Amino acid sequence: MSDPTGTTGAGRLGRLALFTARHRRAVIGFWVLSTLFGGFAAGQLSSRWYQSLAVPGQPAYEASQRTLEALGVGVRPPSVVVFHSRGDATRDAAIEPAMRRAAATMPGARTSSYFSTRSDMYVSKDRHTTFMQVYPPGPGGLDQLSGAEAMRAGAARGLPAGTTVNVTGHDPLSEASTEGQGGGSGVLVEALIGGVGALVILLFVFGTLPAVLMPIAVAIAAILNTFTLVWGLTYVTDVSIIVQFLIALVGLGVAIDYALLMIFRFRDELREGNDVDSALVETMTHAGRSVIVSGSTVAIGLLAMVALPLPLLRSMGLGGLLIPVVSVLASLTLLPAILAVLGERINSVRVMPKRLIDHGHPEDGAWGRWARFVLRRPVVVGGAGLAIVLVLAGLGTQLNPNEAQLKNFPGAGTAIAGRQMLADAQITPGVMKPLNVLVEGGQSAEAAAARMRAVPGVVAASAPPTWRSGPDALVEAFPAIDGAAPGIQRIVDDSRAALSGTGGTLTGIAAVDRDFLHALFGSFPYVLAGVLLLTLILLARAFRSLVLAIKAVVLNLLSLAAAFGVVVFVFQQGHGSGLWDIAATESVVAWIPVMIFAFLFGLSMDYEVFMLSRMREAYDETGDTDKAIELGLARTGKLVTSAALILMFAFLVLSTSPGYEIKPLAIGLAAGIILDATVIRALLVPALMRLLGDANWWMPRWTSAVLRLPRPEPIPVPVAEVVPEAPAA
Repeated sequence: MSDPTGTTGAGRLGRLALFTARHRRAVIGFWVLSTLFGGFAAGQLSSRWYQSLAVPGQPAYEASQRTLEALGVGVRPPSVVVFHSRGDATRDAAIEPAMRRAAATMPGARTSSYFSTRSDMYVSKDRHTTFMQVYPPGPGGLDQLSGAEAMRAGAARGLPAGTTVNVTGHDPLSEASTEGQGGGSGVLVEALIGGVGALVILLFVFGTLPAVLMPIAVAIAAILNTFTLVWGLTYVTDVSIIVQFLIALVGLGVAIDYALLMIFRFRDELREGNDVDSALVETMTHAGRSVIVSGSTVAIGLLAMVALPLPLLRSMGLGGLLIPVVSVLASLTLLPAILAVLGERINSVRVMPKRLIDHGHPEDGAWGRWARFVLRRPVVVGGAGLAIVLVLAGLGTQLNPNEAQLKNFPGAGTAIAGRQMLADAQITPGVMKPLNVLVEGGQSAEAAAARMRAVPGVVAASAPPTWRSGPDALVEAFPAIDGAAPGIQRIVDDSRAALSGTGGTLTGIAAVDRDFLHALFGSFPYVLAGVLLLTLILLARAFRSLVLAIKAVVLNLLSLAAAFGVVVFVFQQGHGSGLWDIAATESVVAWIPVMIFAFLFGLSMDYEVFMLSRMREAYDETGDTDKAIELGLARTGKLVTSAALILMFAFLVLSTSPGYEIKPLAIGLAAGIILDATVIRALLVPALMRLLGDANWWMPRWTSAVLRLPRPEPIPVPVAEVVPEAPAA
């Protein structure tokens, strides 16, 4: 069969289609066995996930590691045991023994309090409230628990009436926001809920049982085989525990997306009268090529995280990178084999009313009518779409990527009560995210503490006498504001300058957080430029048009900005965040916008590829830009909308995961997907293409040479139909 696109890749895909058809039983058998093994591999991963938040090479993080080596603590933030007494808390005979009992629940911890330092920095101005800092021993990790409840129980035992105690701090508040160990649903439950949602949507899309079940089967195979590869990857490098959620839900959405595209095309080819083998070849030649391009754009977006100098995000990128790879492989091998087995029976076993089943010729349906309306009113439609995107993108420019202030952590229990006790006593929130100084080489810890006291924005500092080990000592200082509040960077910078010549290095969670932000965003502009360039090259080669490639990248960036606008409106400003029991956060955790970019950039580009590939194909057949826009939009409208609904539902399910950080990530992805499928693809893309006209297909000769594109075949010139004149009367 000739290659309709005129590319060698299409010929290879056609041969792959015939190969999988001939060896369909072997191909299906291989995928069944590898999927069963994937179920085993997924179970082995529970003990191999990476759960650290390392920032290698940054001064505060490296100092925390040296503190851990010298003093056994310094990596994990302190828990704050807060006592309130009716009288002077420092004269309450029950409080000091209660502090010792609380510390005993955390063997190896280092503590500081009024009773160990005789410093009033641990006492409120009215002297009714005092607190103890408990620094947990050992390295940190996402699986490490603060032990706040046990600490509170130990401290409360034997306290007299009128003296209350609670335990707060960064880690206890984080646990409260995730409802402890068991809040939210697990990855398996979320995948099952996402699968049920996808099944319901597919019922309305296809209406026949085989067509409905095939995308689910491909998604299961893709997800479990991705777990196998990730299991192997954990023996080569660290992989974040968050990857398991991404595999389950992003894998579900992406694999179903690709399966939808293939099945839509296969059914279309059968309706056109092709036999099964010919339909498979045409499906692989056109839809298969789109799947490869789409998978490549998702992979390129994830390269943004791989290139960042942060192990947590790099591991998410590496693990996430495998999702589109396996999904593409399943769509190009397993799915054609199943299609070859089913053949015409793909349209059997109707499970929906006949009027709801797709009968082909979408240009005669609702999407065709919409396409023709856009062609008639491109300025109105494009203006409406642009207005929506610009309003949301304007909100997106207010994004504040930062660690959340502890006052915004939701939840209930002792951590929330302890935080309120500190606030009521007018004690700085900086005690929950203190600045620490590692003093090395036998230098004076007292001198370093004196320097810290003189820093504007630092309310107090001390050098607890028990915080020494050989030539090393640790100093504790409390900033006047939360370690994530505006102004903390100036305090950190001034502290580092003040410590010059003291042998002290600033560390502590607030300083490490600042280093994290610098590492994250310091190199991100270069990573972004690289991703955009690679995507531009890929799309220019796929569409054989520089204009379409540039337009796709620009609109994708607008779509991302609009998604950030939704996150700002809902979570940062708090309009609707109550649905997730979260108040306005005033900021968005710094790594979330990067992850939204990395995943959404490629996922939303899928729909651009699906649509423009059909438009390019129609233009090659007709040479008529308006006809290409009409056919491309009509033939992909239902596909893009259905795929977007499935992905959106998967991300909405992800928003029920424990942890306040995952919720803006999930909602940002869901909003970005649905905005892209509606406003961008249904309004802006066809309207802009109508206004650009034949300029859509412009590709300079030198660009074609650089990209090594094959010489284009002559484009058919539309011939006007000649109506014979009626014979003269």
